[in-house]
Amino acid sequence: MPSSKPLMTQSSGPTPDSVESALRTLETESGGINALAAALRGPLGEAFAKAVDLIRNAKGRVIVTGLGKSGHMARKIAATLASTGTPAFFVHTAEAAHGDLGMITTDDVIMALSWSGEQPEMKTLVNYSARFAIPMIAVTSNAASSLGQAADIVIELPRAREACPHNLAPTTSTMMQVAIGDAIAIALLEGRGFTALEFAHFHPGGKLGAMLKFVRDYMRTGAEIPVKPEGTKMSDAVMEMSAKGLGCVCIVNAANEAVGIITDGDLRRHMRPDLLTVSVDDIMTKQPKTVPPSMLASEMIEVLNTRKITTLVVTEADKVVGIVHLHDLLRAGVA
Repeated sequence: MPSSKPLMTQSSGPTPDSVESALRTLETESGGINALAAALRGPLGEAFAKAVDLIRNAKGRVIVTGLGKSGHMARKIAATLASTGTPAFFVHTAEAAHGDLGMITTDDVIMALSWSGEQPEMKTLVNYSARFAIPMIAVTSNAASSLGQAADIVIELPRAREACPHNLAPTTSTMMQVAIGDAIAIALLEGRGFTALEFAHFHPGGKLGAMLKFVRDYMRTGAEIPVKPEGTKMSDAVMEMSAKGLGCVCIVNAANEAVGIITDGDLRRHMRPDLLTVSVDDIMTKQPKTVPPSMLASEMIEVLNTRKITTLVVTEADKVVGIVHLHDLLRAGVA
């Protein structure tokens, strides 16, 4: 017989060593982020603001570069910039000397990541930057390094201890690099008033893409809308609800404006012997919540969650044009 004992159980015993290690790592890395925030409130803030202005006013793109772990962080920063409206891409520091310099134009800005600022491979990019007067932002922990001295702007990250017990493996340092990259990307996003609609252009796939579509993309229209006019008998309304399978029916006036809605819940609340013979006007919930077809799906989900309902009537110029049900959103991966 297989055991029914759960794989993990709560215990009042000592915390496992692995969890203690994880907590130390998170606390150490949090210390680095706190130190970075403190530095931004001080002298680092001026350099940060200059870097943001330089990127904002550039005619070209942001070329983010790095080597090793800094290279991995540079890739992430480039991707975040690009997805939030700042054209950017990653160039591997070592590959730059083997033809990838051709990707960089005089209209661009180079953002070079190097914790020490003394990577020999960075020299090619530094020379290229100087030769063609391409502005360079250095993200390093050593402003006095070769990279720091060559850069137009230096974002000097505070020196914080790595989470590695030997203070060797890049952990806190890489966390700070990606954090400053995120801060630059969001500052640029907010500065240009980058909207959710613009964000949707760069994120058409996955759940995020689904959330950035519109109500019109998910609503049921035409004959699929369960609808009945005012004065209809409840027996006809219940048949309409059953036929359309959404557990509701929208009640409209002569101008096709939504004046009420009847849901399965309304039927249970008004259950009585003569329910099927009375008018929908006596049972319906008046002034149902409506949304426009141009509303973002993410905002629609917020409405459903806030009001704790499963159905929304879609109207345009006060006319009923569709209906959206939570089950459709679940199937589409939105909710």
